[in-house]
Order: sequence, then C-alpha cells, then structure tokens
Amino acid sequence: MRFPLSLTTKMAGYIAGKKLTGQKRFPLVLMLEPLHTCNLTCTGCGRIREYSATIRDKLSLQECLASVDEAGAPIVSICGGEPLIYPEIGDLVRGILRRKKHIYLCTNGVFMKKKMDEFSPTSRFFFNVHLDGLEKTHDLMVEREGVFQAAVEGIRLAKERGFMVCTNTTIYRETDIGEIDQLFTFLAGIGVDGFMVSPAYGYQAVHATNPTGAAEIFMTRDDVRAKFKEAQSLFAKHKMMSSPIYLEFLSGKRELTCTAWGNPTRNVKGWKGPCYLITDEHHETFDGLMNNTDWNRYGKGKDPRCEHCLVHCGFEPSAALGVNGKLGDSLKMLAWQVA
Repeated sequence: MRFPLSLTTKMAGYIAGKKLTGQKRFPLVLMLEPLHTCNLTCTGCGRIREYSATIRDKLSLQECLASVDEAGAPIVSICGGEPLIYPEIGDLVRGILRRKKHIYLCTNGVFMKKKMDEFSPTSRFFFNVHLDGLEKTHDLMVEREGVFQAAVEGIRLAKERGFMVCTNTTIYRETDIGEIDQLFTFLAGIGVDGFMVSPAYGYQAVHATNPTGAAEIFMTRDDVRAKFKEAQSLFAKHKMMSSPIYLEFLSGKRELTCTAWGNPTRNVKGWKGPCYLITDEHHETFDGLMNNTDWNRYGKGKDPRCEHCLVHCGFEPSAALGVNGKLGDSLKMLAWQVA
C-alpha cells in the first residue's frame, strides 16, 4: 500500500463522520509550527522572512498539544522553521501519537542523525525530508554546502532503524525534470517510501523582501501547468504521495477549488488566517479562524494573491474531499492508495 492502512482507514472514517453530521468545513491536516527558527536560509522560504521579528519565539509543549486537540485533525504536519531544533520535539511527537494521530515531521534533514534517538518507529510517523534536487542543485537552493549529504545520511539511518521516510520537492521555474527523475530513482534506491511535489509560486512574504529573486525562480499558473505537464511521465514512474487528482490539477487536466480551511496553520502568533501562505490575521482560537474568516473572499478571480497559487495544502484537501469531483475519481483515489 502507498500509505499505512491505519492512516487510510483513520482518514476515511474521519471524513465520513464529518459528512454524516453535515459539517461543511473541517481540517484534514494541522500544520503545526512550534517555532520558525531554522539552521538554513533557503532561497524560496517565506517563513524566516515573514516572522523575522518572532524568529526566536516558540510555542510551549502544552500550547502545541492543545492546538492538536483544538483542531482535531487526524494528521499533524510538524513544520516550521526546522522542527528538529525544537527543544521538546521528542515529547511533542510522543504526545501527538498518544492522541492516535498520524505525523509528518517536515525537516531539512541536517539534524536527523543527531535527534534520531528521540523517536521510535511506528506506522503513524513519517520523516518528511525536503530535497529540491541532487547535491549541487539542492545545496544551491538551501544556500549551504553539505546539506544534501547530511540529509541523505539521515535518511539512510532512519531506514536502517525502521522509520518511514518520504521526501518533498519544490519544482521551480528552472528545475530540470530529468534531474528530479534521477533524484527519485536515487532516493528509492536507499529506501525512501514515497515522494511529494509542489510547484514554486511567489507569495507575499517572499515578494516583499526579495522581489527580483522571486521573479526569477517562481512560476505563474501557466508556467506551472507547462512544467507539470512535462513531468507526467515522471509521476507515472515513481511512487508519488501527491494524489493523482492534485497532479492532474497541476498539469492543467482539471480545475480544483481551494479548500484552505482543510489544512489550518498554528504558529507562535496564533492561528494563521486565511491560509498557509496568506496572512491577513492571526486568530486566538481555531474556532475563530474557521468561523470568523470570510472564505468566499479568497481564491482565483477573487483575491489577486491567489491568482497563481496551486499550493498542496490548499488543493490536496479538495481532492480528498471530492470537491469538483468527476466520475471515476473515487476509484482512482482508492487504486492510488492501495497501489
């Protein structure tokens, strides 16, 4: 199976339960950012720019776990910043697992070897390592030599110890799709369990601080569609964890409506609204985010900041929930999950 059976059944039961009660908006994945401190200054990262004033702040362990309870989502993506820098990362992971949640710990991989003893292998925990290309390309994008090798060493150790590992790759304007094919082939050879991809699009936090650089590396919606159409054979070849519906959307084969409320973000300033990339307000509570946000204001054709966005945390929930569904989608999603 592409995902652990526990994850598939948990998510399916959760969605069915919410729909049976008539709930229209509910989270699928909580994006939990316990801190924004990072050991790298990646070219395409907006977090270290947007939150420069609070870069040294962090949520307490109690605040993190309370946020997990507040949202109630079956999956928690621990991101940041670099979450392996968080002093209580082991206790945080154990606390979330005790709540029967599934975890994707998103990391640049540099500290994986150092922090490995903090964790124990389980079917409800993934290391999600960010890699944007082979060694030369990736080290260029993260602005530091040796990062690719450190991440690979961390992945090898994690697999030796029985952990599940996936990777996340951002596709930029100048990304060589052939190199990504080589990257996935190499990673599969060292035991990586699957691959996620996301297009690089400019957004407020990056454009405001690096307008020239952003224009050079980020893509418009048309650019994304052309690039991902080129990559279709790559996706068919490798074990992708990005859903086939989302990949069809990226390649222009279909349209999806953004459901940003499906992946809410909690960070040091509160519940980030309306979404992972746009910040109009930080809400004190999860209910405040969900109930006091005018979701109809956002989306392509409504807010210019949404015009080129195809972010996975806005559109993957749409695929999972059957938004803009077509005949055969359910069978396609099922076949993808059990493959």
